Amino acid sequence: MHPINILTSHAVPLDRPNVDTDQIIPKQFLKRIERTGYGDFLFYDWRRIHEGPDAGQPQPDFVLNKHHHKGAKILIAGKNFGCGSSREHAAWALIDFGFLAVIAPSFADIFFSNAGKNGMVLVRLPESDVQTLMQRSEKNPAHKITINLEAQTITDDQGFSAKFEIDPFRKYCLLNGLDDIGLTLSHADEIRAFEAKRLAAQPWLV
Repeated sequence: MHPINILTSHAVPLDRPNVDTDQIIPKQFLKRIERTGYGDFLFYDWRRIHEGPDAGQPQPDFVLNKHHHKGAKILIAGKNFGCGSSREHAAWALIDFGFLAVIAPSFADIFFSNAGKNGMVLVRLPESDVQTLMQRSEKNPAHKITINLEAQTITDDQGFSAKFEIDPFRKYCLLNGLDDIGLTLSHADEIRAFEAKRLAAQPWLV
């Protein structure tokens, strides 16, 4: 995981509520054992044509296939984003595609936890604020949004400004680039000291 604090990017407006994890990454692509490579299949059922002579080709009307949204690191979505099954692959697919943050009115609890543990910033805002940012990004694909994790603010290049809440522990991990393994390794000296003390006191446990 890489530390993240201030993120400025144009955004992809995905104006759909209740986007579930099977839409984010369909079940047939869950066979990989690595965390990488899932970005190619993100929103696969919406991104690809499935019938006719052009089957398998990009669906030109889907927002992620619009050339002016390429390289966006922020996704704006409708309420209850990430609902459905608890697959961690949904977070992996979004990150592998290049997204570092999602803005939505609400998220499914398990997806919210999985995404945070994998280095994504999830911003909950009132639905009216989300719609404002959504409409501005739809109207102007170059519309820039800035998420400041340290200050817990989100602003844009048209004067929008709002605060968002985040769990202090998750904020600490994101700012320092710590997943669960990294968090454990940050206590490596204490762990080694504990093991040395235990071994001295109970050598028969070796």
